[in-house]
Amino acid sequence: MRRFRKSFIRAGLEALYLSGAHVWLRPIFSGVGAIYTLHHVRPRRTAEFQPNCHLEVTPEFLGQMLSHLRDHEIDIVTLDELHRRLVSQDFSRRFACFTFDDGYRDNRDFALPVMRAFGAPFTIYVTSDFAAGVGRLWWVALERLVAKAQQIEVEIGGLRLRLDASTQSAKCATFQRLHDWLRSLPSEHDIRREISALCAEHGIDEAAICRELCLSWDELRALSAEPLIEIGAHTVSHCSLAKQTEEMARSEITESRARIEAELQRPVLHMAYPYGDRAAAGPREFVLAAASGYKTAVTTRPGMIFPESADHLTALSRVSLNGHYQDPRVLPVLTSGAATAM
Repeated sequence: MRRFRKSFIRAGLEALYLSGAHVWLRPIFSGVGAIYTLHHVRPRRTAEFQPNCHLEVTPEFLGQMLSHLRDHEIDIVTLDELHRRLVSQDFSRRFACFTFDDGYRDNRDFALPVMRAFGAPFTIYVTSDFAAGVGRLWWVALERLVAKAQQIEVEIGGLRLRLDASTQSAKCATFQRLHDWLRSLPSEHDIRREISALCAEHGIDEAAICRELCLSWDELRALSAEPLIEIGAHTVSHCSLAKQTEEMARSEITESRARIEAELQRPVLHMAYPYGDRAAAGPREFVLAAASGYKTAVTTRPGMIFPESADHLTALSRVSLNGHYQDPRVLPVLTSGAATAM
């Protein structure tokens, strides 16, 4: 099903481009700008099994996107400037914001040089537990254990299952089944319990992944001096806020901001909801973010920015730069708004 969905999206993007439909759809769907979602920026990995590759793009593709925006005279602005334009209804020029979720080290090593070459500002949304080196990137741990295993035994819904991981296609199916099951669990505690047990069984050092991939507080302090970079909040533990009690969700939203401000000695005015889909963030979370003093908060719900976005500044849509579709031909489709409308 996931493979069909990717093929369908790819075909749709190509159809929009080849037909030229994105050109005549642009006035309807492009809005006044867009906020782009990224996670990893790094050279292509060589491993055959990469179920999380949708979360990464190459530095070359990022450069192509920035060049496309410059060629079409689209301003690349900070979130503060986006906020100003929405509040003042200043839409004389279209704009784009670049946002990077989680706080990965490759944002510094590979994204920053590209952004610097274009003089383009961007925001890194930091999960404070990741910066402290104590967070759990369970989706990365899951990829590594499925890559290593030939078979995985797990109890799902009261049934003890043996899942095949002996071939690439079997690994993909097993990863997706386990991923969807983990996301469906009632709480972050349940996810951690299950993934930790699987990692222990298959010899995966789950705790080391965070330190390996994420920027530390010391690195973030050095990086925060970069004039192009703004640091935003991405909660304390990267949990699905909608599954938390209101008290816990409020704590995740406010405490992450407090920790980042204490460590970096700079104000944090913008946040991103972990996962960011309808199952992870909704009206309650939007109100909590506004009440906590954030100027903006972003989801992963696909969509462009329109003048009416000023009415829901803590529920802003974004456009994903997805690693599955790193083709320069998709760039005019993405900026036209036709892709998110589709």
